[in-house]
Amino acid sequence: MFSDQDRAEIAALIDESLQTGSLTLGPHTRALEADFAARHEAPHAVAVSSGTSALEIVLRALGAAGRDVVVPANTFYATAGAVVHAGGTPRFADVDAGTLALNADTVEAALTPETVGVVIVHIGGLISPDVVAIRELCDRRGLFLLEDAAHAHGCSLDGRFAGSFGVAGTFSFYPTKVITAGEGGMIVTADERLRDEALVYRDQGKAGFLGGEHIRLGYAWRISEVHAAIASVHLRRLDEFISRRSATARYYDQALADVAGVTPLRLAPGGVSNYYKYIAILDRDLDRAELKKQMQELGVSMSGEVYATPLHREPVFAHLGTGPLPVAEDLCARHVCLPLHSDMTESEAEQVVAALHDVVDSLSAGSEGIAS
Repeated sequence: MFSDQDRAEIAALIDESLQTGSLTLGPHTRALEADFAARHEAPHAVAVSSGTSALEIVLRALGAAGRDVVVPANTFYATAGAVVHAGGTPRFADVDAGTLALNADTVEAALTPETVGVVIVHIGGLISPDVVAIRELCDRRGLFLLEDAAHAHGCSLDGRFAGSFGVAGTFSFYPTKVITAGEGGMIVTADERLRDEALVYRDQGKAGFLGGEHIRLGYAWRISEVHAAIASVHLRRLDEFISRRSATARYYDQALADVAGVTPLRLAPGGVSNYYKYIAILDRDLDRAELKKQMQELGVSMSGEVYATPLHREPVFAHLGTGPLPVAEDLCARHVCLPLHSDMTESEAEQVVAALHDVVDSLSAGSEGIAS
């Protein structure tokens, strides 16, 4: 969502880059890093090419190579893929039924003698209150805690922003995210050493942008000035987007109380979410595929789940032999995401709920008929 004013400003910033020839790691990147760090109350921010590269950079800097890293089973491929590309082995853990996130017990069950750290994912822009207990567990065991905050721009819990609970947080600027650059990512951290390592890794492992020896096995993980310009302008809209999305989420929270068999994933007390996704869990007697099909017929697209297949069931990770992880498997199969976007109107939200009422009533009546 880009207004006419935003597009004009972005075009002017890109034109400035074209005129000056500063096309990578220039003033737009530095401005984005400063503004993003300030918005998330982080001492340091390092802009990179994607949320995936942000994860891999941090994992490399934290010594994941040759070690195990605990990852929730219900997350995107990149969370675990970054562990593998950093030289480590992902160990998939089950999740909490009430939060869709790791808790201290599921983390502890996945630990091995080779575990070096844990990645917690803020699914849908919701920070689980279990993050505090997980951090305490990691501190006791001498493990790092890394936050995959790809969904969590501007999100907080008890006044602490995503990225402040672990040693670092990583964000994505992919086109579907609340704040986008087209492509890009960000690392936030209070650790100065980690900030310095990220600066080296993102630029082919060089000791300095304008020259120097290659001191790390880095990669071309820079963000371009064009992408940084887009994200800088979009970032200014974050509070506006959160306000609009939160209003829709509050309406859904209230309306779904009257929809039997559809239970929304609730925001924790003290939490602020950007509602990147509005997640609800279906009762087991509701057929998700049929529900989505009938919603589409009524003009409401529910095109995708957060993650429909847990990672330990993905072919690329089958060799790890993990499982079963019953809670993650169950929740991946039963959740849906209601439409929610940054310029959603009240009438659109009402249309979604009205359609959901009709479809759930239809499916419930059908299941009762079969049972009788």
